[in-house]
Amino acid sequence: MLKRRRKRVSGVRPILPTCVRDMKTPNSVRLLIFPIAALLSGLALQAISLPPAQSAALTEQTPADQAATLSPEGDQLYKQKCAACHDNAEGRVPPLFLLRRRRPEEVVQILTSGAMKQQAAGLSPDQIQALAVFVTGKQMGTTASAFPLTSLCKAAASPINLKAAGWNGWGHDLENSRFQPKPGLAAEDIGKLKLKWAFGYPGTITYGQPTVIGDHLYVTTEAGWVYCLNTQTGCVYWQIKADSGVRTAISVGALPASAPVKFAAYFGDEKSFVHAVDAETGKELWKKKIEDHPVSRITGAPLLYRDRIYVPVSSFEEGAGRDPSYECCKFRGSITALNAYTGEIIWKTFSIADEPKPYKKNSKGTQMYGPAGAAIWSAPTLDVKRKVIYAGTGNSYTDVPTGGANAIVAFDMDRGRVKWQNQVTAHDNFLVGCRQPGVGNCPDPVGPDFDFGSSPILRTLPNGKQIILAGQKSGVVSALDPDDHGKILWQTQVGLGGALGGVEWGPAADESNIYVAISDVAMPPDKRLPGLTALKISTGDKVWSKPAPAAQCSWGNLRCTNAQSAAVTVIPGVVFSGSLDGHLRAYSTKDGSVVWDFDTAEKPYENTANGIKAKGGSIDTGGVAVAGGMLFVNSGYGRFVGQPGNVLLAFSVDGE
Repeated sequence: MLKRRRKRVSGVRPILPTCVRDMKTPNSVRLLIFPIAALLSGLALQAISLPPAQSAALTEQTPADQAATLSPEGDQLYKQKCAACHDNAEGRVPPLFLLRRRRPEEVVQILTSGAMKQQAAGLSPDQIQALAVFVTGKQMGTTASAFPLTSLCKAAASPINLKAAGWNGWGHDLENSRFQPKPGLAAEDIGKLKLKWAFGYPGTITYGQPTVIGDHLYVTTEAGWVYCLNTQTGCVYWQIKADSGVRTAISVGALPASAPVKFAAYFGDEKSFVHAVDAETGKELWKKKIEDHPVSRITGAPLLYRDRIYVPVSSFEEGAGRDPSYECCKFRGSITALNAYTGEIIWKTFSIADEPKPYKKNSKGTQMYGPAGAAIWSAPTLDVKRKVIYAGTGNSYTDVPTGGANAIVAFDMDRGRVKWQNQVTAHDNFLVGCRQPGVGNCPDPVGPDFDFGSSPILRTLPNGKQIILAGQKSGVVSALDPDDHGKILWQTQVGLGGALGGVEWGPAADESNIYVAISDVAMPPDKRLPGLTALKISTGDKVWSKPAPAAQCSWGNLRCTNAQSAAVTVIPGVVFSGSLDGHLRAYSTKDGSVVWDFDTAEKPYENTANGIKAKGGSIDTGGVAVAGGMLFVNSGYGRFVGQPGNVLLAFSVDGE
């Protein structure tokens, strides 16, 4: 049994993704009625038009042989550029068989402007296309299909009412508690939950987390599509296409009476643009790029408060930095405050105050820079009483010392200055794939990568005292004092920690307890401790702990795990936690007993609201959104571990 601890933690560093992030999209956001979508399912190769002789040859070949036949040049490029990592995949590096489930257009986007841009440097457009065809085993343009006309809502939407039942933004409230006090259903109703409708996304994995405002449901996708759906039927009110993938939850807010529209919906994309669109039509209001670093992106949801929107910035430079010819590293995480009505930048503050400067040359002779890193992966948290924004930061990328990495940082909400920071794990310097410390750009020593990848939670104790709760990939939950420069009040270790967590996408907290999901997916099978634990927010003492049920993957044993890394959601009496084996479970807040279990990947969804056949898979990243007596959840993240899928599911009591 793990016990409470007050020491800093170290462990194994997860390997971050080196492939497959973005999807090729146009250069502007366009309002579309009948978009082109794509659906990729299972391991089977899609139908490809080939000469008869070549087609016959493919039937006698393995998937790898088939891909090589389709693209001999891509086969050679893969061996030169990719095989060393993807044929021996670890942690967040997806193996080749998972890449085979993707679309070639997605891979082209990743190689030209996504996570693999640095690795693809010097390749011609034809070479990039050849590599994408080989990696996916599909020719360009063979997996597209049109949205059916029946997906559009026949009736007009009711007016938006921000006071209606809802889940607005990432954490439901400014404090990011992920606690829904008025869910519209009681704890005793949970066992009667049934599927009401399903919606099929374009693309091959799910992204983001649903936002609910009355009968309006807003969702984002890896492919860049952003939708507004009807909560009761899943029909489409509107849909738009962003410049790149969108993984943030959406925040909706009112505009001034003088504005031409009444409400705006805000989100960030993977090219570091913040978007504001008309929440009722999807029409663009403004768009602003807030970070120019070429591998920056927005993964954390923007936080809306009155006339300002606060946006975190992260990056995948720790992946690009593995190339010894790359001048590593120059990215710093940041929070940017914008005028919510105009998009004007009010202030921008970096999580690392010092600008990166040349400090040495690596073993190949390439100039290195630092300090760098401290990406902010998740939504910031607002403390209205103290006028402070709290954010958790990720690891450092270089050997240059910095106090901003692996820290909880407090920003003044008016001007952006850093009021205090508490670095919980120091000297955590890491780049992807560094197996030889000090070689190339690799730090020496290489740190454990114990990011604060999830949002801090602000809670109030019965005596009126407020605390900040933060889960870390080390498997440790910390409580900090907002009135004493983030001084640690207690720490409790609930998981082994390491690659992919520990605590990955975040806990939830009600008035008494914090509910912490543990992944431990990359740890040795005989040591890992996946599951769900409840701790008292006042002391960190364990209330109960439930190991994850044995993995039950409907797709078989391959990449099957019971890790629980998705964000947790709590309502009075019940906690919801998704698993990488595709199961969504409801636990009693009293003793952790499972009161409801639904396998989201058990069978295909043939009759979706939009007519697109869909599949469930692993539940990861965003958690359940609960509002108006309904549950909404994405199934099919499966980017590195588990099973990809493309479905949004809506549940209600008895499916009514």
